[in-house]
Amino acid sequence: MSRPRDVEDLLREAAPQVLAAVVRRFGNFADSEDAVQEAMIDATQQWPRWGTPDNPVGWLIRVASRRMVDRVRSESARRDREAIAAAREPRDAQPPADNDDTLMLMFMSCHRDLTPASAIPLTLRAVGGLSTSEIANAFLVPEATMAQRISRAKQTIRSSAVPFPMPRGDEWAERLLSVLHVLYLIFNEGYLTSSGPELARSDLSGEAIRLTRIVRRALPEHPEVAGLLTLMLLTEARRAARAGPSGELIPLPEQDRSLWDRDLIAEGLELVASAWSKGAVGEYLVQAQIAALHDQAPRAEDTDWREIAALYGLLERMTGNPMVSLNRAIAIAMVDGPSAGLSLLEPLSEPLAGHHRLHAVRAHLLEMAGEVDGAIAEYETAAGRTASVPENHYLTIRAARLSQSRRGPARTP
Repeated sequence: MSRPRDVEDLLREAAPQVLAAVVRRFGNFADSEDAVQEAMIDATQQWPRWGTPDNPVGWLIRVASRRMVDRVRSESARRDREAIAAAREPRDAQPPADNDDTLMLMFMSCHRDLTPASAIPLTLRAVGGLSTSEIANAFLVPEATMAQRISRAKQTIRSSAVPFPMPRGDEWAERLLSVLHVLYLIFNEGYLTSSGPELARSDLSGEAIRLTRIVRRALPEHPEVAGLLTLMLLTEARRAARAGPSGELIPLPEQDRSLWDRDLIAEGLELVASAWSKGAVGEYLVQAQIAALHDQAPRAEDTDWREIAALYGLLERMTGNPMVSLNRAIAIAMVDGPSAGLSLLEPLSEPLAGHHRLHAVRAHLLEMAGEVDGAIAEYETAAGRTASVPENHYLTIRAARLSQSRRGPARTP
């Protein structure tokens, strides 16, 4: 046994590797996930008392596998235990370079009987460790809706006659876009956590970058893989400037750009230039180009908002994503004034109903337009609707400062 470590952090790190190994052996995602959860419960009870095993992943795999064997035996009337236990990776599968367990699990989770709308949330739960609430926030749906979607996905896999295999041959390409989307969402949740006391989770964003680098090594000529990695690098480069001494959120225009990571920016700019020159432009590459324009500006006022607005227009036509439309409204406001941006928010009232970002953007544009009362009301609404403590503090302070400025400086007795 090794010296004790933070069991929760260790289990979070080990879970995807353990689940991948158990699923590969037994070919059953839903039961494997249950068995791994039971093994992790055993670990939380035993490791603090007896010490952390020298090989935590191996320990968890052994315990989870024993649970799976028990399950198989109990279902022997319905299943052939030997056939399940013999399930292994197909020999003709061609996984990405490095054969990383977590990445393998992502490709496996994009099961052929699942639509991307079901496979991606399921993978975010299994691989990213995201909560149902966090996943629902990413998909702009209620938490109950997402819980039902994940439950149905598990039931589909459980009742499917098709096993839970490693993809074969050209199936890698078919599942790639879903895997990229999973990596994108994991990075986003790590860079700006949607709920809780922390502004960010560097463990998630760092893991997303690591896995995307592996995909990039396997597919060096794929423009969307390069685009996604570039987007991550150019965004991650700003991390040190995004939070103040107390962990408070610092928006992009107010950041100290001398704190940005110039090595990550240089790597990202080289990647995006190379990928853009190939001519096959996808949504991640467009987002990467937008990030590049931000990172290349020496000062906030030097930002090429006209080009960014044009790129968001292209991205809006490609995706139809209302969050893209929201960002385009900001860019248009920076080019043509706040009234132009505000007019673009009206069609988003329904698709983004209840989302705090819509209110936060409206507050910002109203503040730009000098409509202080409206801005205060929108900041307060946005603060009440975000589950992120740092965002709540930031929005509340913005509203308070506007209220103070409206009243004028406080008088001293």
